[in-house]
Parts: sequence; structure tokens; C-alpha cells
Amino acid sequence: MSEPVDILEALLFASDIPVEAATIQEVLGLAGPAEALDLVEALRQRLEGRGQALQVMEAGGGFRLVTRPEVAPWLVKLARSRTRSRLSRPALETLAIIAYRQPVSRPEVDAIRGVNSEGVLDNLLERRMIRIGGRKDSPGRPFLYETTRDFLVAFGLRDLADLPRVEGELRVPGAAGAEPVGEPLLPSGEGSEAEAGSALGKSGKDSAAAVAAGRDGQREGTAPGADPPQQDPGAGGADVAPRG
Repeated sequence: MSEPVDILEALLFASDIPVEAATIQEVLGLAGPAEALDLVEALRQRLEGRGQALQVMEAGGGFRLVTRPEVAPWLVKLARSRTRSRLSRPALETLAIIAYRQPVSRPEVDAIRGVNSEGVLDNLLERRMIRIGGRKDSPGRPFLYETTRDFLVAFGLRDLADLPRVEGELRVPGAAGAEPVGEPLLPSGEGSEAEAGSALGKSGKDSAAAVAAGRDGQREGTAPGADPPQQDPGAGGADVAPRG
């Protein structure tokens, strides 16, 4: 039969949230929280003694199994590789628009791309490349999307200031006489999206050059629409006007 310390290691490995001492006590049938803490310390010492890549970390009132800082460079490479191989061309195109225009609403993304972006946005939300940062103070109050820390890690950026500068201004099609809004993104004229994708590639993601083919690639729909209600962050979410 497995030892209690082995079971504890399995519990911490399988849980996607910190495991509290009271939970450890309940699952393992221990006498009290103090015994659970002793077991956590025993696991911590065993992992350190064996020089393993995992360690026990206390966070959020509980305990988790996490990787040691020494292996971080390889994990970053893994994240970049997975992003390169799995992000479609439409996803890269949409991600480039959000990265330079954030916070940006779905109708704006749809207008720039010329197609419905609902499916692409859902995919990027699932991959945690983007998040809902609030609502736009306009009719319908559409969600505003922005990039996440996972986006920075995947593209090898320290912060958004590391994004390559691209000549020109991003304009929303159909807004006659409108002033340029947001960060500079696409040069005016033919091939602007290709240059934007190339710029992202220079920041450490060669696959981002596929942004240029987004219009000729997959088509998620035909007409821009309102944000789907299932993405609503709820009463406790970011139901706010855009920042800045």
C-alpha cells in the first residue's frame, strides 16, 4: 500500500488549485491539521533530497506542486513551441489586432478582418492568450479583449512595450473620416497585414507571419455580430467601461 506521503504527492499533482491542510487531513484521515503540515514538510524534504524538478509551494492558503525555477527556460520553449504549432492563421491575425489595439471589442476586430471572429476569439480565450478586460461604453456595451501574461510568455515578451513598432495607423473600415485610434499597427496600403505578422515574428514567433494569410484562410462567418452571452464575466466580473 502507498505511504501517506506518496498519496499526498498524488493529491497535489492532480489538483488544479492549492490543497489546504484541512483537506489533506480529511482525505487521508489524519488526526489534525498539524499532522497534515508535518506530511507536507516530509514531502518537501523528500523532493529536495532527490533533486527533482518539482517542489512544494504554499500559495492561496494551501499547497501545490510546482516546477523549480531552474527548469523555467525549457518550459518557456515548450509554451512557444505549442503556440507555434497550434495557432491557426486566423488566430494569429486576430491576436495581432488585439495585441496592438487593446482593449478592443469584437465588432472592431470583425470590421478589421472582414469576417466574423467569434470562433477565433473563443479559441484564444480557451488558450488564455486573451481575456475579457471590460465592456466598451457604446451601444450594446460589447466586451473588450486584451492579451494575457500567457501571451507575453508564448511570444517571448517582457511586456507590451516589447511589441515591435510598425509604421502607419490602424483604421476601422467603414468609418469615413474617422481619426486613427489606438496603437500604431498596420501600414496603409496593400500587404499591411503581412508586415504586422512579420513584426510579431521578429519578437520571437516566426509563425506569426501567417497573419498575412488570414483573409485567404479559414472563414469563421460572414457578418460581424454581438458578443455571445456565454462570455459574460457576470456580476462579479469585469463589467466596466474601458480603461484609459
